[in-house]
Amino acid sequence: MIVGCLALNASFEPLTMVPLKRALRLVIDGKAEIVEAEHDRVVRSERLSLPRPVVIRLTKFIHVPRRFRRQVTNTFLFARDEYKCQYCGRHVSELKPRESLTRDHLIPLSRGGSNDWTNVVTACSPCNTRKGNRMPEEIGMHPHTHPVEPHFVHLSWAVRRLTPIQARYIRTFYGDAVLHQLERLEHRAAAAHQPA
Repeated sequence: MIVGCLALNASFEPLTMVPLKRALRLVIDGKAEIVEAEHDRVVRSERLSLPRPVVIRLTKFIHVPRRFRRQVTNTFLFARDEYKCQYCGRHVSELKPRESLTRDHLIPLSRGGSNDWTNVVTACSPCNTRKGNRMPEEIGMHPHTHPVEPHFVHLSWAVRRLTPIQARYIRTFYGDAVLHQLERLEHRAAAAHQPA
């Protein structure tokens, strides 16, 4: 069963996944059209019957400001760092019950650091506490990988599952390489939520 609907911009650029109710509302209001649907499943109301949408396209182009594309969230940060502490290398599945993944600022906020992708890494709570508000070189704690800003499409789908039909639109707009990276992220996210 499909739980979400892929929303495309008017240019066919994949934007995000939306809940079924939101997708139907956009279609009913004339703000989107159904591009792909599950024709064997129909959504009915008192006056209307529509095939269940899988992919919709907005009828008007919307500009997505760059600042929204760059926003750092723990969900996306942990996915970028493969759900591993960047200091000790432990995966979330290896952490003890009282430990958790956290966000660490390489240059601490208290020392002028920023909340940008290039200044944050995933750290387990013990490593984050040990580092405190010190610089990596002051304590000899350096991340295993150099933090970089991921591509916007990686952030949008870091924790979402795509159907084969939806994946086709990602492949068409961004290419096979990006689709394969997204599939790896989805696999990692699924593995991270499995009990150890």
